[in-house]
Amino acid sequence: MGGGFVIARRRTAEAAPAKPVGTVKKGRAIEPDGEQGSGKHGLKGLGRKSLDSLRVGVVVLDAEDHPVLVNPAARAMGLLRSGGAPGTIAAHPILRTLAGQVRRTGVRREVELDLPRGRAGGATAPLGLHLRAVALNSTHVAVEAADVTESHRLARVRRDFVANVSHELKTPIGALQLLAEALLDATDLPEPKPDDEQSEDLIAARRFAERIHHESARMGRLVNELLELTRLQGAEPLPSPEPVAMDWVVAEVVDRTRTTASAKRIEIRYEGPRGTTVYGSESQIATAVTNLVENAIAYSSEDTVVSVLLRQDEDWIELDVTDQGIGIAGQDIDRIFERFYRADQARSRSTGGTGLGLAIVKHIATNHGGRVDVVSSPGEGSTFTLRLPARPPENRLPLPPAIEN
Repeated sequence: MGGGFVIARRRTAEAAPAKPVGTVKKGRAIEPDGEQGSGKHGLKGLGRKSLDSLRVGVVVLDAEDHPVLVNPAARAMGLLRSGGAPGTIAAHPILRTLAGQVRRTGVRREVELDLPRGRAGGATAPLGLHLRAVALNSTHVAVEAADVTESHRLARVRRDFVANVSHELKTPIGALQLLAEALLDATDLPEPKPDDEQSEDLIAARRFAERIHHESARMGRLVNELLELTRLQGAEPLPSPEPVAMDWVVAEVVDRTRTTASAKRIEIRYEGPRGTTVYGSESQIATAVTNLVENAIAYSSEDTVVSVLLRQDEDWIELDVTDQGIGIAGQDIDRIFERFYRADQARSRSTGGTGLGLAIVKHIATNHGGRVDVVSSPGEGSTFTLRLPARPPENRLPLPPAIEN
């Protein structure tokens, strides 16, 4: 009996160390995230609180661009919209575009832009954002948004200065054009005689008047494009997006560029479905397409063709403008959308270019939640693709009362 008792106690003592208190605590410390969240002080809860406390906005999008994780800063920045169905939310189109680019390329994307705030009764100054999109895995993309409104405000001050100066220049430039036209009319005389010294003076005066008229017209275009670019960059609020018929846009562009194309015997060919609709500003979209077509005409040789191709899917409309021109070198492709950058300075001077046309196209595309791309090589022409939304814009979600106040 006594021996049995000792053996029992020994087995109990040997079995006791199997569940020491310290081991249990260590086991809890490495539990999965789903189990940690059930505790009052679980790491999952701390991670969420840390995310919610950040001043930068964070949005995580799944494979279908649905927001699966959003912190309050992202909501306050207006990065969410109401979805198609009642009670659902959707990410801002720019976030979806960035996420799509990251999934296709596998490379993170960073961009700075201005987003308009409330359209009525709210802040009028746009919200400056630095967006950074990074792939978390093959399907999910995280987008970080930092508020850079102050630096953009300083940039707007500079733009306002340019706009004011440009506006003041319009009057004297217009006067120069009128005076040059008056000089041209005054020197429009019959054929001068070879021995007539006065006729030589008139010929010289007419040549100078033609040059003044040409340069003043070019300066007038530069001033107008500077004012247009200033408006697009946020000096004025964007108009409410409306349905725009692409049939009208193409017809308007062909009418605007007919004279320039005829002078070089260039044919403009259009191909695409009828009755397509985009959403945005009618005048801005027409300006963007006109700039692309005029650019194609300017850099094309005589007796060539400029093709305009329209494609449509469920979400986007893409418009290709293809020329048979001189093409663009690889080192210039990344810079041609910069203001005043011209790949061929001599050619630009001869065509009267200002270096602002493609910058205007880029800003119009960005303001509409789209983009513009280019594919080109020297001597083989260029294809510019303007991508615009084919769906109505979603309404913004209302901000929390603390943010609205």
